[in-house]
Amino acid sequence: MMTKDLRPLGDPGSEEFRVDAYPFYLLNRAVSRYNVVIEAELRAIGIDIPTWRVLMVLGEKAPRPIAQVARSTVINISTMARIVERMSRAGLIDSRPSSEDGRVTEIFLTATGQEKLTAARAVTAPIYRKLIRGFGAEDFGLLIDMLNRLHDNLD
Repeated sequence: MMTKDLRPLGDPGSEEFRVDAYPFYLLNRAVSRYNVVIEAELRAIGIDIPTWRVLMVLGEKAPRPIAQVARSTVINISTMARIVERMSRAGLIDSRPSSEDGRVTEIFLTATGQEKLTAARAVTAPIYRKLIRGFGAEDFGLLIDMLNRLHDNLD
């Protein structure tokens, strides 16, 4: 069976262009909907999406330089500085100069931050499991690979 080539339909320069075949519209639609769904759950435990992103990144590996956290969370550095300040005031993170380069500030989770991360994982995990329902291991691996390829092609 031949698969129809949808690439021309997703090409903004094509006369055949259709929004529903444009991968970046579809990605944005999925992320926007996901954010609406998780935002309500996160708000119930007293955090917002940017805070959740920082908690998740630091939960994976900490301490990390603020600039690295900004890149990993896809948040610009000036916004990240405000988020770090707010999270520090809330007792979720702390910072210190890097032992390797004193000009670099590293951030890490406090015990309160770790507790909030545990709560955030608990409320977002069921949503994740619902989202990937119906994706086999091969499909899921292919999805991750394709998203990484799209990202890499932008370089």
